[in-house]
Amino acid sequence: RSLRADAAFARPEIYEFLETEGFCYAIRLPANQKLLEAIDHLLTRPVGRPPLKPQVFHASFRYRARSWKKRRRVVAKVEWHRGELFPRVGFIATNLRWHSRRVVHFYNKRGTAEQWIKEGKHAVRWTKLSCHRFRDNAVRLQLFALAYNLGNFMRTQALPDEVSHWSLTTLREKLIKIGAKVVRHGRY
Repeated sequence: RSLRADAAFARPEIYEFLETEGFCYAIRLPANQKLLEAIDHLLTRPVGRPPLKPQVFHASFRYRARSWKKRRRVVAKVEWHRGELFPRVGFIATNLRWHSRRVVHFYNKRGTAEQWIKEGKHAVRWTKLSCHRFRDNAVRLQLFALAYNLGNFMRTQALPDEVSHWSLTTLREKLIKIGAKVVRHGRY
């Protein structure tokens, strides 16, 4: 059982609940001066001409915020991009015992789930819950989720490989909404 979450969930009561219930977690931490001081050695631009690809460095250390009852592991990722004056820095609080790079990879999968949610919002419009009663909106959301899952099934199992990477919105626009093509107009 595991949880990936953004900085909105970086709260001591959430950490304590997850640890008590036996969950593994990777939760983004907002940067602060203490965290930046812990990775100060990575915040100096590497010597030499910057390569074309970003230079990525990871660090792991123990940290205790004032609101926390105990120290927790924090993984830092520092990216130096060509043409940028300052590095991109991110911090993740975690109880995973993996290598820092693997923790960052695990956390980044959160973005994949967000893409699925965004695709559902645009393709089947599952945020359009306009009924007045909660129960009616709950049923409507279940129907939207079913439509999304059917679309995904069709995309991954029933369509040729050439179009299996298309978004559900593109599939709807190119395959479902347009069922025919006008070859000859009635006026001519």
